[in-house]
Amino acid sequence: MSAGDPVGRVGRRAFVVGAGAAMLAGGAVNPAEAGVVDGPLPDFHPALKAELDFPLAWGTSPVRDFRAWRRTARATVEEHLLVDREDGTPYDAHFDRGPQGDGYTRELVTLSLTRHERVRAALLTPHGPGPFPAVLLLHDHGAKFDIGKEKLVRPWYDDTRLASAQTWADKYFSGRFVGDELARRGYVVLCADALGWGDRGPITYEQQQALASNFYNLGSSLAGLMAREDARAARFLAGLERVREVAAVGFSMGAYRAWQTAALTDAVAATAAVCWMTGLKEMMVPGNNTLRGQSSYYMLHPGLPRFLDFPDVASIAAPRPMLFFNGALDPLFPADGVQVAYDKLRAVWHSRHAEERLHLKTWPDLGHVFVDRMQDEVFDWLDAVL
Repeated sequence: MSAGDPVGRVGRRAFVVGAGAAMLAGGAVNPAEAGVVDGPLPDFHPALKAELDFPLAWGTSPVRDFRAWRRTARATVEEHLLVDREDGTPYDAHFDRGPQGDGYTRELVTLSLTRHERVRAALLTPHGPGPFPAVLLLHDHGAKFDIGKEKLVRPWYDDTRLASAQTWADKYFSGRFVGDELARRGYVVLCADALGWGDRGPITYEQQQALASNFYNLGSSLAGLMAREDARAARFLAGLERVREVAAVGFSMGAYRAWQTAALTDAVAATAAVCWMTGLKEMMVPGNNTLRGQSSYYMLHPGLPRFLDFPDVASIAAPRPMLFFNGALDPLFPADGVQVAYDKLRAVWHSRHAEERLHLKTWPDLGHVFVDRMQDEVFDWLDAVL
């Protein structure tokens, strides 16, 4: 999620649509209440929200066997991605070794995450015999597109990106490059650009919605592509001889990507998601950033909310270890939405007798950040679960 331009004024067509809906319902039209209200929400949005009862959620679904429910829920998510699996496409990975030092090896790896495009990722490997635990590290959105993987892995290959990346790390990560910290602690780290960032961009904030629309017109999905690529990246990482098991870790949109990846593939053994978890209905309120569209299209799977809420999707990964952090001062995720999501997650892990594998925490004095003390707690948690 990211800041953006204010929403434009509502035109005559929007008013007529709202007024027409009211007349069809048999009610009188009050011009002050018809059309689009609270920014870009339709005037009847409370009725639409009331209809979202997430009938496939665990505990609500008629499927009572948990393994069968996981298969059903995962298949439902996959259907709404609008992008097919790419299991038959060879990765055909090419490794380009970089400078040594700091106790780990740096490489750029170019591989096929889909049949359409080659992607360049940063790969860090600790010195030693291995195999090592590994982290699929997933970058945030932040409306900053000149860097992607460089937000989390120090770019040894580009001084211009290094300056931009250091500024980003100073703002959100206490000046650290999270990937390099993990490599120093003994983790293999893989971090790639999502479409629109770094090597695969940069796009502008205003281009996101058109990009997503063009994907839909081509019978595909921008969010679905990102989901499929992340799952493929996890399976690639898990298949390296130097790796013994994989965790998915991310901040902000990267956190969304992390729990989504865990839901889509069993190649992820554990997940740490920092500053992206909420109930959907609690997020769809006037003033919330997601109402602007634009960046939301990277996390939008049309029709999926008819079946599953965000925590329901994350719960497909149960009872594997999962950590969720949020900041109480985070303006992007209302406290009631975080609480709804945490309650749902807690109920699922409890039903699997696995409460000790779920770590939920709200940091009372922090906002939308992943600062050093949060990182240290995540690192210690990963050491314990992998």
